Amino acid sequence: MPSIKGKRVLVTGGAGFIGSHLCDALLEKGAEKVICVDNFFLGKTENICKAMEHENFVLYRDDVRHFGVMQSIIEKEKVEVVFNMATIALNYSFFNPFDAYMVNVEIANTLLELLKTGAYKTLIHTSSSEAYGTAQYSPMDENHPTDPTTPYAAGKAAADLMVHSFYKVLGLDIAIVRPFNNYGPRQNAEGSLAAIIPATARRIKEGAMPIVEGDGEQTRDFIFVGDTVRALILAYEKESSRGEIINLGSGKDISINRLLQGICDYYGYSGDWEHRPARTSDVRKLCADAKKARELLGFEPEVEFEEGIRITLDWYKDFS
Repeated sequence: MPSIKGKRVLVTGGAGFIGSHLCDALLEKGAEKVICVDNFFLGKTENICKAMEHENFVLYRDDVRHFGVMQSIIEKEKVEVVFNMATIALNYSFFNPFDAYMVNVEIANTLLELLKTGAYKTLIHTSSSEAYGTAQYSPMDENHPTDPTTPYAAGKAAADLMVHSFYKVLGLDIAIVRPFNNYGPRQNAEGSLAAIIPATARRIKEGAMPIVEGDGEQTRDFIFVGDTVRALILAYEKESSRGEIINLGSGKDISINRLLQGICDYYGYSGDWEHRPARTSDVRKLCADAKKARELLGFEPEVEFEEGIRITLDWYKDFS
């Protein structure tokens, strides 16, 4: 069984929300070197401030889509394992739908071409539950049809198909991990690309009303970022993951109304909510069947939602 200890690991999007937590975890587990590549579209230097203090961490401010750039970095750093975390936020679909789609496909193409040539050995590719679209049955296992409703989600689904086909045709060392709704410290809280939990926390702290789009009864399956990172590393270390698509989730879905009420309760907010029309193409229901993660990775989420949301909101409360 391979171990991440002693490996030279590259994390695309490593200054982003999940990627930065992954960089920290890889260093803690004894990776020989962690190479972060990020164009800082959403990544932030403060996300990797802890990692940057480590002698085994190096940062490249570059775009993962560029084959020549990635070839040079991988050769120079003698990379063995790539965790592909780089993407553009789902909300970007509504501003630049073409790029929201293409970024996922182009990144996958670059990483697969380099893997095919033997530039590195193993690709752990990160997908998204958005590739499924709204649940046709629940909980949703890996055999659930893909029916993406946004260009971001379509790009994720297309990249997954490309990665999986390279495994089937060429037998490359590949696993695909499909997390449901990640949350936790460092998630983007600013601007039009902000995620709902940090965006709501920020609005309440600034004296504004929480926003609910549509009736608020759409549901999501939230998984704490620390659990996702642990599963990603297991996906490398457990060779039974190769060639598989593996859901990560809690198996419990929570309505947006319940989520917002919990955030309001945490901050002691009892005011009104701002109601807006439903977002175009919004997924109605997401709930993971994570049986394969248990069977192949021995993975179970350790952080219950009530604990995770407290940790998350504590962080946003204190972070400035």
